[in-house]
Amino acid sequence: MSLQLLQKKDLFRQEAFWGGAWGKGNPDLKIEVVNPATLDIIGTVPSLGRKETLEAVQTSLLAFQDWSARPAKERSILIRTWSDLMKKNREDLALLMTLEQGKPLIESRAEIDYSASFLEWFAEEGKRVYGDIIPSHRRDTKIEVIKEPVGVCGILTPWNFPSSMITRKAGAALSAGCTVIGKPSELTPFSALALAALALEAGIPEGVFQVLTGYPEEIANTLIDSSEVKKISFTGSTRVGKLIMERSAKTLKRLSLELGGNAPFLVFDDADLEAAVKGAILSKFRNAGQTCVCANRFLVQKGIYNDFVSLFSESALKLKVGNGLEKDITIGPLISEVAVQKVEGHIRDAIDKGGKLQLGGKRSELGKLFFSPTVISEISEDSLSMNEEVFGPVAPIYRFESMEDGLRIANATPSGLASYAYTQDYRKMRIVAENIQAGMLGINEGLISTEQAPFGGLKESGFGREGSKYGIQEYLNVKYVCVGGFQ
Repeated sequence: MSLQLLQKKDLFRQEAFWGGAWGKGNPDLKIEVVNPATLDIIGTVPSLGRKETLEAVQTSLLAFQDWSARPAKERSILIRTWSDLMKKNREDLALLMTLEQGKPLIESRAEIDYSASFLEWFAEEGKRVYGDIIPSHRRDTKIEVIKEPVGVCGILTPWNFPSSMITRKAGAALSAGCTVIGKPSELTPFSALALAALALEAGIPEGVFQVLTGYPEEIANTLIDSSEVKKISFTGSTRVGKLIMERSAKTLKRLSLELGGNAPFLVFDDADLEAAVKGAILSKFRNAGQTCVCANRFLVQKGIYNDFVSLFSESALKLKVGNGLEKDITIGPLISEVAVQKVEGHIRDAIDKGGKLQLGGKRSELGKLFFSPTVISEISEDSLSMNEEVFGPVAPIYRFESMEDGLRIANATPSGLASYAYTQDYRKMRIVAENIQAGMLGINEGLISTEQAPFGGLKESGFGREGSKYGIQEYLNVKYVCVGGFQ
């Protein structure tokens, strides 16, 4: 079995971590974790619920008193050690990720590097949480602004990036002085549990970073309903994000919501065709199209349209589908049968509405969750793929006339997370940058995520920012202090 290849065996944990210890909860309540490439059971994790979640909250509260009082530099050293341990155990962490999520091993390694970069970044950023001295409105007073950690934080993370979605949130929270209760997807819990093991090894106190495994509703609702949990950070669907926001109103809880996207990829007539295709392939097919920022709608201007479709299809044909542990694989399996059926529905809809299948369009012969890279040209404006996120290796290509037309289509959805544009005209770059309704824009670049930049969306793609100097502010309260008696 592939797990035998692990160098550090204790990174594979079939227990959750809460209340200061590893545990299994009710031994009769377990969740089987399946490798989407082989459909083999990798292992099991506890299915925890309200009781264990409340215990975790109390542990976090106690840990917060000590952790928040520590000097920022002391916290920084521990978080930086955690990052270093991730780098040291990169191969093992990548193997676990590929086994439970399915992405090619080369992508898993890149995600581990990306994950560790957030811990490294916030370890330093935590030492730069500055307040202010404000000129007073009166001679006899002094005005100060101080920033304090919000408290216990619940972080709810998805299956598509089972490591980086955790460190991007937890790194900021812990550096600010908060304590964290993590709830990973039940589909990919082993990456999160491995992170908890490394956090302990790094010297981070037992109650500061806890990981609860189980189905989302009971754990998440308990965290949301608790008045002692001061912040929820969620990455996932817009539908669930709205439910979390509604439920959080009962306690007026601080929220960060990174929700669904429907990223437009604009290619103007004056674009560098080869660069645009290279960026499009990278943006679309990474993680088999299962990323919230991947290109979802290709909007190509009429003068370059045919050439783009031809070269893009030719490039997509070279992608290799297979088990992520095998050599030279570029597209792994989709996460579930439901995901495959959604992809198939989008393809049927596109073709029924006049789309022309250029490539793929069906499951791979390798297994039921593998899907061939698919390119559909002459897509109609009212097709599903133009109006909702497909989350799979499907590239619908729409032909637009003018820049105004392209921007209109790009902005014609409720989502506004990522966007992309290819042009060599600086004037167009500025017009797109100022008019695109998205939280992030890549111009002549198909891979935009980095720990130094703010990650987040507009409209129904949520609010709040992760990464960068802005990310740590999401976990801080601003307090105004007025001191009198200076006459």
